[in-house]
This record gives sequence, structure tokens and C-alpha cells, in this order.
Amino acid sequence: MARPDESVVHGSKAQAHQPDAPRSAPDTPATPKDLPAVDRLLRQPDVAALIAEHGHTLVARESRALLDEARALALAGTLALSAVAPDALAGQLAQRVNARLAPRLCTVLNLTGTVIHTNLGRALLPEAALAHVQAMMAGPNNLEYDLGSGGRGDRDSIIEGLLCELTGAEAATVVNNNAAAVLLTLAALAHGREVIVSRGELVEIGGAFRMPDVMESAGAKLVEVGTTNRTHPHDYERAITERTALLMKVHTSNYAVQGFTSAVTEAELAPIAARHQLPLATDLGSGSLIDLTAYGLPAEPTPQQMLAAGCGVVTFSGDKLLGGPQAGLIVGSKELVGRIRKFPMKRALRMSKLPLAALEATLRLYLRPERLTQDVPTLRLLTRPAADLRALAEQLRPAVTQAVAPRFTVEVVDLLGQIGSGSLPVERLPSAGLAIAPTGGKKGAGRALDELAAALRALPRPVIGRIADDRLLLDLRGLEQPVQLTEQLSLLQAALA
Repeated sequence: MARPDESVVHGSKAQAHQPDAPRSAPDTPATPKDLPAVDRLLRQPDVAALIAEHGHTLVARESRALLDEARALALAGTLALSAVAPDALAGQLAQRVNARLAPRLCTVLNLTGTVIHTNLGRALLPEAALAHVQAMMAGPNNLEYDLGSGGRGDRDSIIEGLLCELTGAEAATVVNNNAAAVLLTLAALAHGREVIVSRGELVEIGGAFRMPDVMESAGAKLVEVGTTNRTHPHDYERAITERTALLMKVHTSNYAVQGFTSAVTEAELAPIAARHQLPLATDLGSGSLIDLTAYGLPAEPTPQQMLAAGCGVVTFSGDKLLGGPQAGLIVGSKELVGRIRKFPMKRALRMSKLPLAALEATLRLYLRPERLTQDVPTLRLLTRPAADLRALAEQLRPAVTQAVAPRFTVEVVDLLGQIGSGSLPVERLPSAGLAIAPTGGKKGAGRALDELAAALRALPRPVIGRIADDRLLLDLRGLEQPVQLTEQLSLLQAALA
């Protein structure tokens, strides 16, 4: 006879000696007595194999959770007897264990048309960066060890020479993101004193990053000059006092003020700063290291240009137009960067060895400028010809049509994408892709498109597009390996059936 705490799958004492005999039809509701005890479930051969692979702790925990949920369903009368058969429970348990071990962070197909998408991880790392990261993480490295002297080294030395060579700066340092770079610069150069910024440059970007709040956090006092749409050199001149520590420019991200506007450039502001013996800092945000116009893209200010214009400090991101890992890069004069590097907050904001390795490898690619559009994925994607994207759309259309028919139709369309992450917010990139529309017309289109978008996101490699004008648009600029989409279309077809 089974012990009282070890109810067999089919429950009653009369069936205890024949646990595999069906109590009744498979769709008969199960009762709590039909559920096995945890230890009995763990002794099943398929479950024992799970334990051998994943260990007792995880499998036992998921077994208890599975049986608790099944018991609640049984009490509600909504659990089928077939669902508590030994093989059924073992299968459900295997699914739970696999789901528990599945990572939350996964790769997706970015078909939104926004190349540097903040919500989708921004820049893709080059192959060289991935290989260098793997090599450096697999064993000890000289992160803070000077191989020449055999003594303690400085992790900044790993990238400082590269950054100075590429930008023309006297010195450079790096922190974990550009917001940290701005915060550290303000704290080190202007704590307890005033910083003058144009009112039209008091930006807010993603994650409620507001320049006035950053100023306050750094212990600096913000002095606004000019108006939202127009600021002149004399506005800065009049605001300078003995309490002024820094003049600052901020590259406006995610928006553009157009029409009746006037702004003071770094080249115009630098002589004013010099006359008053004040440093001039500029935050570029995106921070391209190359002239984008050489590749047919809109112009974006570079750190080289800002340093040549007279800026003492320039801050910019590593994971935007640079095409590397998340990082905040600070370049400028030896005296100012030295003050920033020595400020106590620097240690709290420093980069770890993983992104530092990725940044070094990415920067080294810029030593071979002729190969950048091959070696740096972000630049490779941004420079893909629209004609090539349209040809790819024509190639993919039949397979996608088959997957979504008869509920949806598919057509090849010209599209306009964008660089993303605050870079050139009003500029658009000519592109092409697929437009998927419900066959029933506009009535109920919203619900149908939401269901389609959800089905695409539920694929093993989620596909992220965008909905506009009663269509789901798949911009193909971000799709370099079409097989990553086509190999999933049968699953999409099944989900929509």
C-alpha cells in the first residue's frame, strides 16, 4: 500500500497496485489524489535524467511548483486526468526546468529601421571585439599591471594612446557610459561653482537623463543663457562672473529646433572661454570618429573637430556611432583630463575589463579607415545601399507571403529609417522592406497587426518591426543574414494558423 503522503497518479487504494491503469477516460477531471508526491515524481526515469543533467535542487524545486499548480487546478476541477500521467508530468517538468534556465537577455532581429536602437542594445560589436573579449575574459590579463616595469599599471593606459591618436587629444580617459562622463566632468571641474549652458541645450534624453539634474548631482550650479531657440555670444559674456567654472555646449539629441534659431558654435565660444581663462567642454553624445559625409551620410560633429575648435574637454558615447560597447569617452587637454582622472568619483564610474577589452578592439579598427564599413557593423549597416535592400525584400516576399497568408498580404515598399540613439534626429535613411497588411482591410486591422507583431516577437529569435499606417513594416536594413528570418517562417505560419 502506498504511504499516505505518496499518492500515486491514479489515486485510490484499489488502483495503488496498478498505477498505470486509467481511472476513466483521459479527459476526466483529475482530483488532488491523482497527483504523485514529489519524491515519487523525482524517481521517474525521465525525471531522474533531468536531475543528472541539472542537479537535484533545481528539479525538485520545479517539481514542487508544478505539483502545487496542478493541485490548484484539480481543486478547481479544471485539470484533465491525462495531464497527470507520469510521462505528461515529466514532460511538463522538463519544460519548466528549461524555461527556468533560459536567459532573459536574447538576440533579436531588429527590423524597426532604427539602426542604433537604444531599446535593442544599440551598436553591434565587431567580430574583432567579440574575439578579444572572449580571449581576455577566459584568463588573467594585464588590466592594471605594467608588463614593462612589473608594477601596478593604470587601466586607462589600455585605450588612452589609441584615443589620443584617433582624436588628436593630449589625454583621454573612459568611464562606463556617456552620462557618467558628463557627470564626472562637471563634478571634477565645476563642483560648488557655476556652469554656463544655453537654454536651448538643456536636453533630456532616454531614462530621464536631464542636464539640469546632472548639474545638480555633480554639485555644480546651472546658469542658463539665451532662449530656447536663440542664443548669442554676448549671452555667455554677460553671464560670466568670478563664480563661473566652466562654459559648456551640449549636442542636442532626439530633437531639433528649426526655423528662427541661432546657436553659438564651439569655435565661437572658445575665444570667449580663453579670454576669461575658463575651460570649454562639449558633450557630443553620439561621437562619430569619422566624417560621415564621406559615406553619403549626414554630417555629425566629431571629437577631432571640437578639439580643433578649442574645446578643452569633449565627451561622447562608445556604443552609438563609434560602434563599440557602452562607454563614456573623455578626451581633451592633459591638464583638464588629469583633473577629471584624479577626481574621487572616477573610481566609482570606471569601466570593467569586459567592455574595456571590447572598446580597445573597436578603436583599433579605426587605425584601418578604409576597412571600417566592412569591420564595424554599425557603419556597415548604415551604408547599405537602398537598392540592395529592395532586392532583398523582393527575394524574401514569396516566403513571407506564404507564412502569413491568407490572413495577411505582403508587398515590397520603400521606407525611411533613421540612425537612432539621438544621432541626427531629423535625418532619414532611404531603405526598403516588407509591408504586411490584414486582408480584411482597416476594420479590425489594429488587433490583427498586434497579434502578428506578438507572433513575431514569440519566435525563437524574436523579430521586431514597427506598425504604421495599418501595416506592419519590416525594414531590412538591419537584416544581414536572411536565413535568420526565413528559418523561422514555418513557426510563424503555425502560430497564425
